[in-house]
Amino acid sequence: MNTQLMKNLKFNRKMAQLVLLQRIELASPLLKRLRKIFGRYFFSKICSKYFININKISNSYTKLMEEEISTIIPFLKENQKILSIGSGLGGLEIAIMQKFYKTFIVFIEKNYTSNKIKYGWDSKNKEGYNDLSLLENLIVTNDISKEQFSIFDYDKKNFPKMKYDLVISLYSLDYHYDFQIYLDYLKKNTDENSLIIFDTIRYEYFYKIFNEVKVIKEDKNTVHKSKRIVCKMFK
Repeated sequence: MNTQLMKNLKFNRKMAQLVLLQRIELASPLLKRLRKIFGRYFFSKICSKYFININKISNSYTKLMEEEISTIIPFLKENQKILSIGSGLGGLEIAIMQKFYKTFIVFIEKNYTSNKIKYGWDSKNKEGYNDLSLLENLIVTNDISKEQFSIFDYDKKNFPKMKYDLVISLYSLDYHYDFQIYLDYLKKNTDENSLIIFDTIRYEYFYKIFNEVKVIKEDKNTVHKSKRIVCKMFK
């Protein structure tokens, strides 16, 4: 395992714009004010494109991904097959692949950006804010071999069949859309040793679905007051 901290991710303007839409906490106070005054559409199409500092976003996003990986590092090891659901631009996964060279990650993601970015609950999982070509480009630009990952478009439904050692979906599955959307696929492609890590505001509900549920992080200062849980063994 490589124990060095991440280097700042190499962004171009399109990548910086997209990651800002995915992680609104990266916005400067000015951008947040403009979003509040002019609305989501103007923010998505104009502010996030022309009023950004690429280097600051890269630095802030890299630090955020280091914080995220620290919460799941006890569950990572070499030679894992990992499924990432709703990764955004893949900063967390880049950190994982940089630290664990023999890890293989499957990404399942949307391949479009909605006109008005909404950050709430989307029961049908219709909202999207990603670009799979930018996702792949960011991974490769940051020195990750193409042999370490595969990317699949959620809407094409051609998901791979394999046994995953670990499933990660931070601030995505059951945070923005219902866990049930992936339930059958996860049951068929995990086993009794597989771990599933995600954020939810209803962690007690998952005692009905899994034999083991453990809280590994709590967000007390956010709107959603969510908990990050690691689950094991479907009932």
